[in-house]
Amino acid sequence: MSVLTVQIPDSLKMNDFELKMMIASKLFEDGKLSSGQAAEIVGISKRSFVELLGKYNVSLFGYDYEELEEDLENA
Repeated sequence: MSVLTVQIPDSLKMNDFELKMMIASKLFEDGKLSSGQAAEIVGISKRSFVELLGKYNVSLFGYDYEELEEDLENA
C-alpha cells in the first residue's frame, strides 16, 4: 500500500479520521474500492465503514436519494 501525505489548512478543522473517511467513501462510491478496502484505509471494520456511509452521503446500494425516491414513485 502506498503512503500519501496531504497538508490541509487548519481552518478546515478536520481530523485524520474524517479525511480518510471522506476519501475512502468517495472512492467506494465511484466503484474504485470495495467496502473492505475502504474500511482498511480508514482503519475500521467493514461493518463500521458501511454504517458510516450515510454520514458522508454515500449509498451502500449505489443509489443517491433522488434516484431512490424516483424508483419508489415509479413502483
